[in-house]
Amino acid sequence: MSPRTNDDATPDAEKATPDENTAAAMPDESTVEPATADETAGAAVTGATAAPAATTAPADAPGAGTRAGRTAGDESSGAPTSEADAAKAAPAADTAEAVPGDDTPLTASAGGAPGAVPAEAASAAVPSGATPVAASVEDGSDAPADGDTVDAADERVAAVRRLSRSQRRWRAAQLGFCAAALAVAMTAGAMVLGTLRDGPTAPAVAAVSSGVSPQLLASGDLDASIRSLQAHLRTQPKDFGGWATLGLAYVEQARTKGDPSRYPQAQEALGRSLKLRPDYDPALAGRAALAAARHDFTGALKYADLALEQNPYSERALSSRIDALVELGRYDEASKAADLADSRKPGVPVFTRFAYVHELRGDVKTARRVLEQALATATGRGDVSYVASALGQLAWNQGDYHSALTYYARALAADDTYLPALEGRARTQAALGDRAAAIKGMEQIVQHYPLPQPLVELGELYEARGAAGDARKARDQYTLVNAWISLAHSYGVNADLDTALAAADHGDHKAALTAARAEWARRHTVHTADALGWALHVSGRDAEALRYARRATATGYRNASFLYHLGVIERANGHTGKARTALKAALDLNPGFSPLGAREAREALEAAK
Repeated sequence: MSPRTNDDATPDAEKATPDENTAAAMPDESTVEPATADETAGAAVTGATAAPAATTAPADAPGAGTRAGRTAGDESSGAPTSEADAAKAAPAADTAEAVPGDDTPLTASAGGAPGAVPAEAASAAVPSGATPVAASVEDGSDAPADGDTVDAADERVAAVRRLSRSQRRWRAAQLGFCAAALAVAMTAGAMVLGTLRDGPTAPAVAAVSSGVSPQLLASGDLDASIRSLQAHLRTQPKDFGGWATLGLAYVEQARTKGDPSRYPQAQEALGRSLKLRPDYDPALAGRAALAAARHDFTGALKYADLALEQNPYSERALSSRIDALVELGRYDEASKAADLADSRKPGVPVFTRFAYVHELRGDVKTARRVLEQALATATGRGDVSYVASALGQLAWNQGDYHSALTYYARALAADDTYLPALEGRARTQAALGDRAAAIKGMEQIVQHYPLPQPLVELGELYEARGAAGDARKARDQYTLVNAWISLAHSYGVNADLDTALAAADHGDHKAALTAARAEWARRHTVHTADALGWALHVSGRDAEALRYARRATATGYRNASFLYHLGVIERANGHTGKARTALKAALDLNPGFSPLGAREAREALEAAK
């Protein structure tokens, strides 16, 4: 599976100041004692989604003041929804006004505890006669809101074990391996949700209450930030700015901990903010970020437009609008949106999205220039690690492995836990032939963060090595991908593209085709075209696959995996000359693009001579 960058960057809090009504609803500074924070971004982490898919910068990083260098294009915003629509999204009035006790979660996820799979989903996944490892929680009233307790983690691990068992019924030892890895992922530190396509950095949290320190939210300790917000809102439950900030913090926590159970909590917190003030633009921008995190890009575009109607200069909304248009495959509109954002709010979040729009059109030179400009203006550790990793990914995509390692080293110097840089470094080591270092690096990543992309890449490294026991180790990784996707689905995350990519190469071809068709019905991007074309190919439908494989490469986007897929499909259709051209282009561009795919591309090219 081909990685791709895009989505989110630095954890600096948005500079917007609440208006007078907001301030009136907040306590004074003494209400909550803010934790000490260093002014710079801390640990960061989308396969976004997509954005791009895989990695866009967070919408609220500070602007650098210098534009990326293009003339702003005209941009139109979508029609607003009614206040009633916002009210529908909010919880019932009796819950919105309630002040929770110390042990009560401020926003419990629907159907149970914050960390548990909804009861109906969990029960359906338990096979008859199976003994669950840990009992599921029916009532989340006592579950802590910060989500870091062992009980909450155990509930998530137990749910994933049941999901994995119902799908594969693997032997107990293999299930134990998967569950152990997930246990670490659900309780350990920062990581990117959806890195399969979108490897973001930690986004800043938007509107900040006067009683909550923006520096605290920008610090590396997101859990402490959330606890501080919760304490503040227990005493000031009508602070709509605080609820919006908490909602965005939950979105970030879901992404950094790989825990999709936080999304229902984020939805409720943002809904409370909108119930208190229906047109509050940070909450609307938060809804856009939440929708994008769940891969609902139509919803993300809708809420971004609503936020921009209230505040045309909202950095988060401008950035989310670019992301949504890119992930919907509306590239011309995305380019205009990037120009508009660059004219209104130049800075790291806009620069990184601007660069990705150009990369998708094959303009690598402009993408590199803009990213280098962004890196030169980056000051916080989160900004530096994000932009340097994006430059590393861009270099890796072009087969410039030594430059990629240099950029990844710079990213890790800023933040040695930054997942996209750790993953990119291991991927580059594999491309350079240092398989032992690559496997060691990927094993360390999945030990803490077992998400789909690193799991698949580690599985392929095991298959490529082919030592005793490696086939079983590879299957373990692919099984855990299935479990994670099931868990994500249960919390409203659309994981069809992840399913299609993983299943086409390492799973059920029928499931891959079903998922790819479903995703194509929602959005026409180069990534969904490639996924559908490849799923059709592995299902033996090469004539139908060809138009999608050609469409995936039609924008000029330089992706060796796409070219490899195109070459294989051209050859299957009897187009030997075109097959050779595509396969050679893939290997010339990025000869180590995949542990298995690159080897198969060389074999296919030799066979096509």
